Amino acid sequence: MTTTVSAPGQPRPVTPLTILADRLASLSRQLEAADAVDPALASQLREVSQLAGGLDPYLSQGTTPESPALRRLAERTEAEDWRQHGGDSTVPPLEQEMLSGHVEGQLLKMLVHATRAEQVLEIGMFTGYSALAMAEALPDGGQLIACEIDADVAAFAQRCWTGSPDASKIAVRVGPALATLAELDAAGEQFELVFIDADKAGYAGYLNALLDYDLLAPPGLICVDNTLMQGQPWLPGEPTANGAAIAAFNQLVAADPRVEQVLLPLRDGLTLIRRRET
Repeated sequence: MTTTVSAPGQPRPVTPLTILADRLASLSRQLEAADAVDPALASQLREVSQLAGGLDPYLSQGTTPESPALRRLAERTEAEDWRQHGGDSTVPPLEQEMLSGHVEGQLLKMLVHATRAEQVLEIGMFTGYSALAMAEALPDGGQLIACEIDADVAAFAQRCWTGSPDASKIAVRVGPALATLAELDAAGEQFELVFIDADKAGYAGYLNALLDYDLLAPPGLICVDNTLMQGQPWLPGEPTANGAAIAAFNQLVAADPRVEQVLLPLRDGLTLIRRRET
């Protein structure tokens, strides 16, 4: 699978469900345009296409609407031409599809409420949608520390937060996340909720650092994004580097006796991890 950064306002399907829905819709159109096709077969394929294609919009419809600040942030992210950003040896390519989005953002807000978190850590911020979503759920006095490797995209996120009453709850740390985690450990910081959505090859290192440094406050929760990675962990064929990294990470988590986890089929996969009680 190759990655082509999409044009502004033209996101490509990047989750197992949206890829499936896109291909079913294409097959349905081809079948209906073909000659001598069994009408019953064409009808069944059309129904399957509608089932897959309608799920994400229905989830969004049934989920609490995003705040005006989050909507503005999403619109600015979608309008930006990410083909002009990143892609060198230190900063991976950036794309509008990296945005967590409405439903996942609301889930993260719900998890802040459910865990009663006052200190949240985010590893990998992009344009700050998930950071702002979680900050909106933090109580007065709560804080979210967001780690981001790309200074330009961090500045973009901070501009997007302008005008939000919850922006003051977010502190951005620009630089390699592992170095930031070591600094946070040295300062005695602990977090009730952690969200990881950064370079996929670094996931194992981030999880080990969180557990080894004791940065997770009992009974804290770690949320890890993109753990289905477009279906690559189970599909035949040669995966991308990210697909291989996620498959290895999922195997590592499943075999780690320190934790228990559940992998949810939300967008491109979200794994919830907690430390086992000893």
